[in-house]
Amino acid sequence: MPLITQSDLSTHMYPEIITEISRSDNTIVSKAIDTAIQETKMYLSRYDLLQLFGNDTTDPTIQDEFLKSLVKDIACWHLLRLANPGIDYTVFRTAYEDAITTLKAIMSAATNPQDWPYYDATNESTPTGDTINWSSNPKRINYY
Repeated sequence: MPLITQSDLSTHMYPEIITEISRSDNTIVSKAIDTAIQETKMYLSRYDLLQLFGNDTTDPTIQDEFLKSLVKDIACWHLLRLANPGIDYTVFRTAYEDAITTLKAIMSAATNPQDWPYYDATNESTPTGDTINWSSNPKRINYY
């Protein structure tokens, strides 16, 4: 189950505008939402994405409205790029850019969202093999 659905977008864009842009084709809206989720995941790879976003079989365990709002801003921008039926582009472009800026701040650890779990890499296996590689620069011979 996705993090947000088409009905969740109604907090950012009126349903009749969504219907007009997509021409009543729900697959267009679903693709915009999926694209927004994938774009958001790119910036949040150090967090436990399964708990934040869920997957096809599992619902997200963390219900964070701020994360949902960021995904909605990005999804609205991807949907809005399709057509402009009387919508002010600058408002949505600004919201999109603000969402990306926020995600970059989270990615660089300038801000840390409360209660977002980090990815736990302790269960991953270590690489096999006993090869160690090291090198150095060649010895310098200087004459004065």
